[in-house]
Amino acid sequence: MALPPLYAILDTVLARRHGWAPVDLARAYFDGGARLVQIRAKTEPSGPLLALCDDIVRLAEPYCALVIVNDRADLARLSGAAGVHVGQDDLPVRHVRALVGDGAIVGLSTHTVAEIDAGAGAPASYLAVGPVFGTGTKDTGYAPVGLEMIRAARVRMPGKPIVAIGGITLEHAPEVIAAGARSVAIISDLLATGDPARCVRAYIDRLGG
Repeated sequence: MALPPLYAILDTVLARRHGWAPVDLARAYFDGGARLVQIRAKTEPSGPLLALCDDIVRLAEPYCALVIVNDRADLARLSGAAGVHVGQDDLPVRHVRALVGDGAIVGLSTHTVAEIDAGAGAPASYLAVGPVFGTGTKDTGYAPVGLEMIRAARVRMPGKPIVAIGGITLEHAPEVIAAGARSVAIISDLLATGDPARCVRAYIDRLGG
């Protein structure tokens, strides 16, 4: 499948910490040119999270942007989102695929060669590999894997897109793409300057697409 080089992740806790309502931050990402945005809301109750997903999916439509929901296949389907992203401790990809259908995007987080090999045979649309560099956004429990893991993943699964995640900045994003990632998933660096739309445009200008 084709993925844009920038995969913007909207973490609701981080958004509010920086003074942004999640819907307003989503609008800024779309205005900046983001066409793939993941909603990550680890602490939101199901009802408010569904309402947020509904709002952002509708907001994305005139931009022709895709919205992915983290963890919650049920809410992705109910809101009409383009797909869902799951981790190693979430529902297995085959069950997620059964819930959201063959046409949906299903992403899977991986952190080791063994997880990459297992994910390569799963019905996932893409594999996320990381953390590439050290990150304070999320405690993954895994040490940084570096660019070598991106290169190894590219060799081990040439037919499946790789999304690199973890501690990636605008400065290092091109070398991550050069190592074999199709997209870079960015969270905190899009909020670093207080102008997320401009940050999005900077990534798109640097990476193309």
